[in-house]
Amino acid sequence: MRAALAPGIRLLRALPRDSRYRGLTLVLTFLCYTSYHLSRKPISIVKSQLHPNCSALDPNPHNDSNSSTWCSWAPFDGDNYKELYGALDNAFLVAYAIGMFISGIFGERLPLRYYLSGGMVLSGLFTALFGLGYFWDIHVLWYFIVMQVCNGLVQTTGWPSVVACVGNWFGKGKRGLIMGIWNSHTSVGNILGSLIAGVWVSSAWGLSFIVPGIIIAAVGIICFFFLVEYPEDVGCSPPLHHMASDEEDAGGVTTNGKDPEAVTSNEGPLSTSGQSSTDHLHSPKEAAEEPEAISFLGALRIPGVVEFSLCLLFAKLVSYTFLYWLPLYIVNVAHFSAKEAGDLSTLFDVGGILGGIFAGLISDYTGGRATTCCVMLILAAPMLFLYNHVGQNGIGTSIAMLIVCGALVNGPYALITTAVSADLGTHESLKGNSKALSTVTAIIDGTGSIGAALGPLLAGLISPTGWNNVFYMLIAADVLACLLLTRVVVKEVRGWCGYMARKRGFKEF
Repeated sequence: MRAALAPGIRLLRALPRDSRYRGLTLVLTFLCYTSYHLSRKPISIVKSQLHPNCSALDPNPHNDSNSSTWCSWAPFDGDNYKELYGALDNAFLVAYAIGMFISGIFGERLPLRYYLSGGMVLSGLFTALFGLGYFWDIHVLWYFIVMQVCNGLVQTTGWPSVVACVGNWFGKGKRGLIMGIWNSHTSVGNILGSLIAGVWVSSAWGLSFIVPGIIIAAVGIICFFFLVEYPEDVGCSPPLHHMASDEEDAGGVTTNGKDPEAVTSNEGPLSTSGQSSTDHLHSPKEAAEEPEAISFLGALRIPGVVEFSLCLLFAKLVSYTFLYWLPLYIVNVAHFSAKEAGDLSTLFDVGGILGGIFAGLISDYTGGRATTCCVMLILAAPMLFLYNHVGQNGIGTSIAMLIVCGALVNGPYALITTAVSADLGTHESLKGNSKALSTVTAIIDGTGSIGAALGPLLAGLISPTGWNNVFYMLIAADVLACLLLTRVVVKEVRGWCGYMARKRGFKEF
């Protein structure tokens, strides 16, 4: 007797063809960028083990060595260990920032599937090589610096590629919410990276890098076999990236009540040539039909790119300072062990997941991407001040404030790097040219990565003067990020006012 078809397969068959492939694209790109962040996180967990408090451990077995640093890993056993930590962070982040501006240009001109999967395999290699320094007993700084530089360069293949893939499959309708949920891969990767690294941090910290390196390489191979770049490649309908001017008002609020995603068919491609789905399936996008990729300067001329790029510089400065220094801050201030501090720091990323979803939902409803970012940045500044002064008064207070700070800090960062980048990369001024997504995303995230490099560097230089000064620096960065969006916020508010005035006039008529 033959069994009935499995329930999961029946569900998949019930879904429209477009929905199945959209779901596959979301899941694959989610896993890809989760693994990118998973492989970045171990360095922040391992820092506290490279220079621990040796006097609190067992008696020194080497009587001829310094009693306070005998258990540290050279070259991080000196008094300048915080500066060396900053050098490690910046080796990765500066290489990442520089490479990001170039990466988007390559991403527009190379097959995204090859570019993304190749970058992931190489990133896994360099992450694992960093960890092998433990087993090979390497104690020279240049080895770890070179591995960080190489890893920073190859990791630039990730963000422009995944945003371009998702942007190719999803139009503007509900993009903020969808990408807000999807962008939780950043925080999920940070959480998993912290937990995985924490398993071996006190016993064999090299495995804290090797295991994430194997994971990202494995996901890259899966991506190579299953990722679909364009809906047209598998006979699906392309999304509607922007609406006609008579259907859109007030910064993205639709006046006809229709979801722009609903305009496209769920069962087949919109085609003016009468070409069937089968024809599309066997004849992917041909190069001759593709528009020319946008230039770097052309991308900068898109309205809003410069403002959001500069805002992200300061927003990412704050986020990455927490990413790289929060576990060490918790160890120094709350006096937890390295593993406990790593586990507690994941709550900041839990807040980041909630903040990204909330920011996307609100910005979709209001149509005000910049205003949503600005409000969250304004609220983040006093919360950072409070966390530094009262956040360690009890475990309950610390948990609550880490989640709130994570939501307010990472919400704007998530919104700008996802929905805003996709909006600008498919801006109506491009007249339907989809060959701008990677370049625009790379410009925005590359500018933000300059801040990501500056934040940990400044934290390493300022922290010897006291953690209070580090938090003052973070608060100032939040305020500057908010101020840089002033022009776009004013434009959105004027759009809302004009829309409400016209709506009142229509009712009176």
